[in-house]
Amino acid sequence: MSNHFSAANLKSPGGDQRLDLTDVFAFQASTDQDKTVLIADFCPFRADQLFNPDAVYRINVDNDGDAQPDVAFVFDFAEPSNGGQTGSVYYATGTQAREADPTEVALVTSIPVGLDGTAEPVQSGAVRVFAGVRSDPFFADVEGAVHGLQWTGVDTFDGKNVLSVALEVPDEVLGPDPVIGVWTTVSLWRDGMLVQMDRGGHPTINPFVNPDDAKDEYNTRQPVDDVANYLDPWSKLLMDKGGYSRDEARTAVMTVLPDILRYDRSHPARYPNGRSPTDDVFSNRFGWLTNGRVPPTGLKPHDDLLAGFPYLGLPNS
Repeated sequence: MSNHFSAANLKSPGGDQRLDLTDVFAFQASTDQDKTVLIADFCPFRADQLFNPDAVYRINVDNDGDAQPDVAFVFDFAEPSNGGQTGSVYYATGTQAREADPTEVALVTSIPVGLDGTAEPVQSGAVRVFAGVRSDPFFADVEGAVHGLQWTGVDTFDGKNVLSVALEVPDEVLGPDPVIGVWTTVSLWRDGMLVQMDRGGHPTINPFVNPDDAKDEYNTRQPVDDVANYLDPWSKLLMDKGGYSRDEARTAVMTVLPDILRYDRSHPARYPNGRSPTDDVFSNRFGWLTNGRVPPTGLKPHDDLLAGFPYLGLPNS
């Protein structure tokens, strides 16, 4: 899986699939080379649900390489009513972006959560926003992964849905340097405190790389501490399982630490430089884990992707 079911024992954080981050994407807009698309998906296999109204969904952007947010887009959602839901999107920069619940500028409020193919993006100045159910773009042979890496040719995620939030943002909003880092967090209000429940930037990290007894703690931590916390254990994993030398393992691990999706906007997005919905990240991760000994799955990207915003396919019935 990508980041699907990232809590211990392949469960959702807090036992709530609405809090389960599945994927993060960053790529150039198809209609404007000076805009960047940021997408985060949640709620694997159960997108008949709406967003958790007690949760805060964030897309974070680091634009100076210190592994801390310099820009934050924050989504929160109202209690469902009459089968529907609305949400608001806030934008914060600088030190405000590092607050647990930054609400510096409201980009747009009371946007409808799209439940079917009739949903339309909302424009807020030069920014476009979408929130709602979409076809899950992730493609992976999970059966093959759990049965000795013998690929079956079956895409586990074909025909599945996710809850998605998407932004199309002018590059200047994200910072002057073309190199940015992107990651998403999902937090939950508990007893007046905001508790981080899930996070991720790179695909297929926590579910496959961390042992069960480390997954839940990983979800609560911050990228700025990732190198100190995970360089040694992940290097040992690659040495033991992938046959890497010590130096090779450390070099390979540093391509995914900290767990922030690096995107140089002066070059085309192709994982690990950003990520588009057509990138075969599942094959990439198993190649990384095995030092190239496991071949690609042979699966193809989903054919329901859209040419324009919000890019992910219409919900599957």
